[in-house]
Amino acid sequence: MAGKVEDVVEEKVKEDVDNAAAKPGGNKKDSKKDCKNGDHVLALWLEEEDDWREAEVIQIKEQKDGSTMYYVHWCDFNRRLDSWVKSEDIDWTATKEKIRDAKAKRANFDKFTHEGHDDHEGLDEASLKEHEEVTKIKNVNKIQMGKYIVETWYFSPLPREIWKQGDDIIDVLYICEFTLNFYKSKSQLERHQRKGCPRHPPGDEIYRRDNVSVFEVDGAKAKVWCQNLCYLAKLFLDHKTLYYDVDPFNFYVMTEVDQRGCHVVGYFSKEKESPDDHNLACIMVLPPHQRKRYGRFLITFSYELSKMEGRVGTPERPLSDLGLLGYRSYWKSELLEVLSKNRGNLSIKDISQLTSIKPDDIITTLQSMGLIKYWKGQHLISVSPKVIEDHLARITKAACLFEPSKLRWTPPAPMSSGPKKAR
Repeated sequence: MAGKVEDVVEEKVKEDVDNAAAKPGGNKKDSKKDCKNGDHVLALWLEEEDDWREAEVIQIKEQKDGSTMYYVHWCDFNRRLDSWVKSEDIDWTATKEKIRDAKAKRANFDKFTHEGHDDHEGLDEASLKEHEEVTKIKNVNKIQMGKYIVETWYFSPLPREIWKQGDDIIDVLYICEFTLNFYKSKSQLERHQRKGCPRHPPGDEIYRRDNVSVFEVDGAKAKVWCQNLCYLAKLFLDHKTLYYDVDPFNFYVMTEVDQRGCHVVGYFSKEKESPDDHNLACIMVLPPHQRKRYGRFLITFSYELSKMEGRVGTPERPLSDLGLLGYRSYWKSELLEVLSKNRGNLSIKDISQLTSIKPDDIITTLQSMGLIKYWKGQHLISVSPKVIEDHLARITKAACLFEPSKLRWTPPAPMSSGPKKAR
């Protein structure tokens, strides 16, 4: 009889061990394996939800206390969420099948995935591989700029006196919010601030409404300031190709104004001369200000400049995932506004002249809404007032801060033609 009881207990223990091993993270200490860069593992994404995700190991680092940290790319998410993970937060028992099953369970839940969009559209395979190799690990964890401490999203090729290959990762990079100078320590920043500095971007103020101001900064006249703005932007833009020649660009810098000065919140750059009708080269809003409709403001601003120039425009590709969402929203609302006010027969060319949106962008936007069809070699807008009203009802009517009457700007005289310079 005793033997039977022992058999039951032994079987129960075996069952408990099997169940522990089957759960992500279970039985980790006994099954930890050697790991190398490029391996795919199952790692803990959100502890409070016991959410385990597939991740690719990018780098392995041994700590002074003998522990190991793994820098991973979360396969379900954008690279801006890459992070360091502790060894105990990796399920070393996971097989390929287990990882695949975990991925399938989360497929419909992932709100960060934007299917059908490639942040690196336009890059060939060799360029993409080089880009990912150079930028695979963030070199700055956080920045302190004004009253904000912000976690960075991506790698930025900072000036060599600040960071170079082989240096340790900068935990906090201190940035003067007015001059955009970079400092490795808070004491250096405070010493710089005691000397005093201009309290606004080094350009002409061309827009002011309440506490929102926009400055036009010439890359040829304020080269270092504009280069630093590009370095800063690269910390939050994966696709941006950064060059040191900012001369061919103007930078339209959006600021919030208070008694202390004009605080940079975002910007867009624009080629002084674009043979491809680009009215925007790069756009960025700093993370603390990304829920204030400032992205929409900057997109609207770029098209208002195109209208004053009497030209159509389009953003330079590729667009980031967030940039694409912003443009799709802007194009939809602008086109629906035009169609609702002009109920007669409008051609694509007519709409383009009214909005300064490039015909190709108009066609793709109308196609996404099912408001255009291709018949006998031409595109025809097929829409009824009821359809327009339904679409308008589905669009969130949030106020745009831009007020055209507050813009004080004169289009520059055309420059002499010549070879296009790289950004």
